[in-house]
Amino acid sequence: MHSYVQIENAGMVFSTKKGKFTALTDINLTVAEGEFISLIGHSGCGKSTLLNLIAGLTDATEGVLLLANKEIKGPGPERAVVFQNHSLLPWLNAFENVHLAVERVFGAREGRSQLKARTQAALDLVGLSHAAARLPGEISGGMKQRVGIARALAMEPKVLLMDEPFGALDALTRAHLQDELMKIVAATRSTVVMVTHDVDEAVLLSDRIVMMTNGPAATIGDILSIDLPRPRDRLALAHDPAYHALRSRVLEFLYSRQMRPREAA
Repeated sequence: MHSYVQIENAGMVFSTKKGKFTALTDINLTVAEGEFISLIGHSGCGKSTLLNLIAGLTDATEGVLLLANKEIKGPGPERAVVFQNHSLLPWLNAFENVHLAVERVFGAREGRSQLKARTQAALDLVGLSHAAARLPGEISGGMKQRVGIARALAMEPKVLLMDEPFGALDALTRAHLQDELMKIVAATRSTVVMVTHDVDEAVLLSDRIVMMTNGPAATIGDILSIDLPRPRDRLALAHDPAYHALRSRVLEFLYSRQMRPREAA
C-alpha cells in the first residue's frame, strides 16, 4: 500500500478577538491507500480541524498536506466529506440529492444515462433503492445519513472524510450503519479518515486510531494499530480478549488526558 495522504509538520492558528489561538501543532501523519483511520480525543482537541485541513476547507498555517504527492489547496472531488448533519437539500428526493453531486463531478464528460446509473449504483450500495423517490423529510435519520454516504461515494473519492457521521443517531441505528459502513469500505476499498468520540466505534472500524492530546496546541499523542482480522463481527468481538485490550488502551489514553490540557507552546 502506498500513501494517499501525507501531513508534515502541520499546524493551525486561528485569529480570535482575544488574540491568536493555536488549535494544532506539529501534526505528522501518513494515511495509506485503503486504510481506515479514526481520530479520537477530548472535545476541543482539534479533530474536526484536522479533518477540515485534509478536506481543504481550511488552509494550514504551518506545514504541508499532500494527497497523492500533490499539495492540498482547497476542496476537490477526490475528497468527499460526510458530516454529522446529513446536509441534504430538503426539496430534492434521495435520488436527486445524490445525482446533484454526480452531475457536478462527472457531468462534463458523461451522458445523462451514465450519470443516472452512477446515482442508482450509489443508492444500491447503501441499500436505499426503495427510498430513491422520497424527500429527506419522509425518511428516518439513519436513512438520511445513508443518503449522505451514498452522495459522497458516488463521487468516487480517493479519500472519504467522515466527521462523527453517526453521532446524532440512536444506538441501534448507529450499530447498523457501522456494520453497513464496514461492508461498503470492503467493497469500494475506500481510504477513510473519520472523527469520532466513540471508543468502541473506533476500535471496530479502524486499521489505526490516531489519539489526539488536549488543546490548545493539540497534537498526535499516540497511534494505535488495530490488528483485528477482517471482516469483523461485533458480537464475536464482544468476547474477544484482543478487542478488549485495544479498547482499554484507548480508554487509558483518554483518561490520562482528562482535565490535563496541553499547554500552548
